[in-house]
Amino acid sequence: MANNTRARRQARLSRSLGIALTPKAAKYLERRPYGPGEHGRARKKQDSDYAVRLREKQRLRAQYGIREAQLTRAFEEAKRTKGMTGENLVEILETRLDALVLRAGFARTTAQARQLVVHRHIMVDGARVDRPSFRVAEGQLIHVHPRSQTMVPLQLAAAGAHRDVLPAVPAYLDVKLESLQARLVRKPKRVEVPVTCEEQLVVEFYSR
Repeated sequence: MANNTRARRQARLSRSLGIALTPKAAKYLERRPYGPGEHGRARKKQDSDYAVRLREKQRLRAQYGIREAQLTRAFEEAKRTKGMTGENLVEILETRLDALVLRAGFARTTAQARQLVVHRHIMVDGARVDRPSFRVAEGQLIHVHPRSQTMVPLQLAAAGAHRDVLPAVPAYLDVKLESLQARLVRKPKRVEVPVTCEEQLVVEFYSR
């Protein structure tokens, strides 16, 4: 029941934001490519600049499944980092452990990736890490704890069961899926990160 409720909630949010947040939500969005609610099909008035920037911020936050405070902290760090703030922001979020577990194909959704981390099934360089927000550094190895590798969801992942619903593995990850191992070989570049977002609008939202 809880899974069905979560799926419906994600489908509704996906329709509201116009992006598929999960594979199941993608099917809902394909059948109903308009906003939720009784007025979802109605022609809407032109959004204000604030509304456009707010929606883009919500899109980014939803794709990583993070709280507002977490996104704000990431933005402040991105602003202090040399380079384009928007690109820095996406690159910072992409080095979260739960994001990389998803990109590697160990999980089907962001929620499942976070659950694997929280339940201590994921290790980084031989040590268990239970914080989804853990920042993975260049060269570090992400792998599944040996005792967890026999779990059915992880056996399915090792067999490549999620590859049909996930984007191709990005070049900044070296993945050995059958061994449930992935190494962050370098920092992600914005153009390689498979998230739908006009990050400059997010920067403008926080800079207002």
